[in-house]
Amino acid sequence: MTARLTRRTFIAATAGAAALPLPAIAQNKPIKIGLLTVKTGPLAQGGLQMEQGTALFFKDRKNMMAGRPMELVTADTGGNPAGTKTKAQELIERDQVDMIFGPLAAFELLAISDYVAAHKTPILSLAAAEDMTQRKPNPYFVRASGTSAQNMHPLADYARKELKYNTAIAIAEDFAFGYEQLGGFQRVFDDEGGRVVKKLWPPIVTPDYTPYLAQLNGVDVVVQGFAGSNPLRFMKQYHDAGLKMPVLGGGPAGDDALMKSYGDEALGMVSSSNYTSDLDTPGNKAFVAGMVKETGFIPGLYAAGMYINGLVAEAAVKALGGRTDDKAALIAAMRAVSLADSPRGPFHFDHFGNVVGNVYIRRVVKENGKLAQHTIKTYNNVSQFWTFDEKWFLAQPVYSRNYPPLKS
Repeated sequence: MTARLTRRTFIAATAGAAALPLPAIAQNKPIKIGLLTVKTGPLAQGGLQMEQGTALFFKDRKNMMAGRPMELVTADTGGNPAGTKTKAQELIERDQVDMIFGPLAAFELLAISDYVAAHKTPILSLAAAEDMTQRKPNPYFVRASGTSAQNMHPLADYARKELKYNTAIAIAEDFAFGYEQLGGFQRVFDDEGGRVVKKLWPPIVTPDYTPYLAQLNGVDVVVQGFAGSNPLRFMKQYHDAGLKMPVLGGGPAGDDALMKSYGDEALGMVSSSNYTSDLDTPGNKAFVAGMVKETGFIPGLYAAGMYINGLVAEAAVKALGGRTDDKAALIAAMRAVSLADSPRGPFHFDHFGNVVGNVYIRRVVKENGKLAQHTIKTYNNVSQFWTFDEKWFLAQPVYSRNYPPLKS
């Protein structure tokens, strides 16, 4: 059984090492970061943001980290598990990267989790697969974005306590991210006296939502958990169908980067996210300004997530005096990172390597003729376990297509 490296034991074990001068050969050797992204399919919009956020971090740091040059090796996963595993193997075995940023989708991450852990390569991913930091934790994994349900627990709380909704129909893509988002929403919504009466699961490549739209009736609110470019298609068809019920959405559904592509059909949609572009902090204002300068657009959570991954990696490598050769020390250093200012605000990690940080409730408004997100409530220091007892939570099944079950 492997002993867990706690923050205290990490500091004790590395304090001396960090103080030692970095050998000349290590100073000249680049820190290699592998980026697993997706360039095709419905998730490509998020993949493009991932590249943009990573590129801005490299530019802001002038391609240097802790006194060493940085080198980026980018690989396209193709948006499928087999392609992701092949690219991960190439990054680790051929390119000998020090760490991996990405991939985006839960099914991509799950395909490489065991392989990456076996090769002791730290991975900083946006993929929200719950059990990576819950029932089957990967010791070489750190997540600064959040689990699938981490944004949805607060959204359900807000829907019940402040919006006073009693009944809901939930709809998301038919894969793990959708299941876990809607499962988290339902858990809290039902526990607080509401009722999710129906959950609908369109395939991820659904071009026409008409059969599903016909089932959206008789409730106070519709909750959508779509990702990538699918939220745009869903909301347009929802509006065209003449549906009037208010809509709630998860982080990707209300992503700030989508505001330039949405029409007025998105006005009034309330969403929850671990990142919001209107956060008034030095770290976020500088990040937004940099992204607008480089891309011409307001950034979203995928770009912010990768930039934040860079901040975590940088803080960890600095704590180790520039060393990246001891991978156990490197992942422990990453999990010990606590930042007071970042594009997402303050955050730290729990003992599984999952973030504890703010979740923002936003409403889509129109400002100067353009759609924008306006934060209306902040939930501080949100854990992946919400307000539930950790041991109780981990004893439950992972959120899935049929769990929690609908109340009869």
